[in-house]
Amino acid sequence: MVCTFFRFKMAFIGLRYPALNHISLRSFPKFVGRTVMVKDNDVESSMRLINRIMSEEGMLKRYRLNLRYEKPYLVRRRLNYEKAKAIYDEDMARKINFVMRKNRVDPWVGST
Repeated sequence: MVCTFFRFKMAFIGLRYPALNHISLRSFPKFVGRTVMVKDNDVESSMRLINRIMSEEGMLKRYRLNLRYEKPYLVRRRLNYEKAKAIYDEDMARKINFVMRKNRVDPWVGST
């Protein structure tokens, strides 16, 4: 049994549409033409795989956001929060990577 979630036909970019030459294939989502094989009637594992692919693409988040209308001021508030969180997370990851480095010079020689 083959479980096909989304099957889109994609035109050869650059051959038919010269205006789309600047678009690379990496900009297209992973699920384009994605086929998930179901082995031994194990549908649960294939659904987990499809859900993981969709969540990596951000489709589930967009779906949940579009379930209800979001007022413009709430959209601005959410986007500003997401930007601030991304900046904070990036900065914190950089600091953690700096602290976790093994080849740092010991600032207190002989203290251990």
